[in-house]
Amino acid sequence: QKKVVLLHLGHYTFLCWSLRVCQTLKVVFSNPNMVNAGEMNGSGNLMDFLDEPFPDVGTYEDFHTIDWLREKSRDTDRHRKITSKSKESIWEFIKSLLDAWSGWVVMLLIGLLAGTLAGVIDLAVDWMTDLKEGVCLSAFWYSHEQCCWTSNETTFDDRDKCPQWQKWSELLVNQSEGASAYILNYFLYILWALCFAFLAVSLVRVFAPYACGSGIPEIKTILSGFIIRGYLGKWTLLIKTVTLVLVVSSGLSLGKEGPLVHVACCCGNFFSSLFSKYSKNEGKRREVLSAAAAAGVSVAFGAPIGGVLFSLEEVSYYFPLKTLWRSFFAALVAAFTLRSINPFGNSRLVLFYVEYHTPWYMAELFPFILLGVFGGLWGTLFIRCNIAWCRRRKTTRLGKYPVLEVIVITAITAIIAYPNPYTRRSTSELISELFNDCGALESSQLCDYINDPNMTRPVDDIPDRPAGPGVYTAMWQLALALVFKIVITIFTFGMKIPSGLFIPSMLAYHHHDWIIFRNWCRPGADCVTPGLYAMVGAAACLGGVTRMTVSLVVIMFELTGGLEYIVPLMAAAVTSKWVADAFGKEGIYEAHIHLNGYPFLDVKDEFTHRTLATDVMRPRRGEAPLSVLTQDSMTVEDVETLIKETDYNGFPVVVSKDSERLIGFAQRRELILAIKNARQRQDGVVSNSIVYFTEDPPELPPNSPHPLKLRRILNLSPFTVTDHTPMETVVDIFRKLGLRQCLVTRSGRLLGIITKKDVLRHMAQMANQDPESIMFN
Repeated sequence: QKKVVLLHLGHYTFLCWSLRVCQTLKVVFSNPNMVNAGEMNGSGNLMDFLDEPFPDVGTYEDFHTIDWLREKSRDTDRHRKITSKSKESIWEFIKSLLDAWSGWVVMLLIGLLAGTLAGVIDLAVDWMTDLKEGVCLSAFWYSHEQCCWTSNETTFDDRDKCPQWQKWSELLVNQSEGASAYILNYFLYILWALCFAFLAVSLVRVFAPYACGSGIPEIKTILSGFIIRGYLGKWTLLIKTVTLVLVVSSGLSLGKEGPLVHVACCCGNFFSSLFSKYSKNEGKRREVLSAAAAAGVSVAFGAPIGGVLFSLEEVSYYFPLKTLWRSFFAALVAAFTLRSINPFGNSRLVLFYVEYHTPWYMAELFPFILLGVFGGLWGTLFIRCNIAWCRRRKTTRLGKYPVLEVIVITAITAIIAYPNPYTRRSTSELISELFNDCGALESSQLCDYINDPNMTRPVDDIPDRPAGPGVYTAMWQLALALVFKIVITIFTFGMKIPSGLFIPSMLAYHHHDWIIFRNWCRPGADCVTPGLYAMVGAAACLGGVTRMTVSLVVIMFELTGGLEYIVPLMAAAVTSKWVADAFGKEGIYEAHIHLNGYPFLDVKDEFTHRTLATDVMRPRRGEAPLSVLTQDSMTVEDVETLIKETDYNGFPVVVSKDSERLIGFAQRRELILAIKNARQRQDGVVSNSIVYFTEDPPELPPNSPHPLKLRRILNLSPFTVTDHTPMETVVDIFRKLGLRQCLVTRSGRLLGIITKKDVLRHMAQMANQDPESIMFN
């Protein structure tokens, strides 16, 4: 028997990592009779004392919520081990440095890839948008503007025309004017749009269903702790990038800014999976995703600081100071990468970057506030109509055929958009024209002012010249474009539309004769900047739809490059939020989160009802008793039966079913993995084996099978509240700590459990909503 123990001792000495194991071996070696005793009562299995982790422990199932407290504790333990090991050798010290720098490396890689993809998307969209109208003969991969750049025959008056660029009618039937040429170009415009849209929806439907939509509602839900496997996967990244180009090029009333946040988060998820520090900890992974969202906004709007604030204000659930620094670095790298690619050829990060050099006047504050009111009303109208249409889509025949729906909406959009030059062009080009101020080099109809040679004022003093026919034509075309964009965007979930277009058009005629401007405007100087009104109106509408404030103002400020217009932007953004909040607190992202039933507990929601934990906890009166595990009286078969017959995420562990004294909480997934691992690696574990969660095994009769110790998967400090805790406090605890569940006790005795879904159901019920409508389907 000593030989047997010596052989076992030699084996376990190699695996001896804890003092407890060594002491146990020492006792066994000194008293060989314990081997027989252990074999008799089944407690001699030394594997029970090993703290050896088994595969997949600590992971979560799909469509479940992570435990933020446990993830934080695991990361603290990991960091403590690395710190202690770093003192043992030079190699361990180098490994600790690599671990500390891994976060910055991930941010660098995210910024590089996000900036590169954004540049490629911009270049591809520019080319494919122009492809609907014509092709460059010298190099078919050139867009219209790039094609004419290389031409030596382009004149100033006809800067958009060059022999190298031909419309489809010129190429196919050798006609550039006339009804037949117009009809042919019209037909091919619609055909190209349908092809792009059909290819996009087909790729999404076949390869990556999660690549549809904006992505921001789901990213907000994921960052709050919800698991959606594959939503940020590699296939989603690839298909989202390709289809984003196709959809924007098709001319649909869609923006690429929201999807770029999704693309950047896919990049963050990919690179975080390469480092065990993030791949094995869902809480740390979400810190990376928060920084990736900042990089996405940085390349979407050319606003690195605005991207960081967007991540903090709008999408992130947990945003520590360290994540703020890394978000700033990721946004910086992404913006630098995009600037290096220079997709628009103007040394800017976005096409519609503008610079205003004229001041605004106090008298203009009232129109700015009116724009804010319009933005708030538009935001409310858009959210309600869009959500109503999305709900109706689920019940109508059209909703069952998403490909047909996309084709129909694309056809309607293309047919209506082509005759109007302001709806035919891409959204970025339209915004660029509306934001830019009129100057001597502008060829837009909005700058068509009459140049009278007998005027005594300077020729380049555009605001003091009367409007020409081009301005009047542009006014009604923009009015039609506004109505069309408002209606069609509701059905296509657009990001934003430029508004406030008619106000600067009216103010741009003879404003110096207005008594309201007589004391504010200098003679011969620009008094009203029409592009500024377009920008403020766009900010107001975007604020009314998304309810952003600080990040929105900073994004628009970075677009203009001037501090002088912060006050108009702030006035419009705050007013739009106030007006929109008067009709409902939800922005478009929160509305879609609730429509899809995601378990998202918004920190902005207020809970003021006077209910107690006992009113929400389960089980309630008339319901079956709570499913629990006992500390040392259930067999493996009993545990497996309980798991099979229920679908709960975990089970409280009590001393006994009579006393119901709480000792801990065991997760369902870890129970399954632990039992499966024990059956494969430990001899003698059978269905009749006793499962115990205590430090020492229970006393068992002779010839009993080996017991199974599962103490290492037991959470000995589950979060608990008393039954008289106000629900206002419970809701606050769930928000700030990111809990999955908390146990309700009284004097140490288990009474029930409150899960995150129970909290959401209760909040919906208190708001007179259907409690089951918030459940994920």
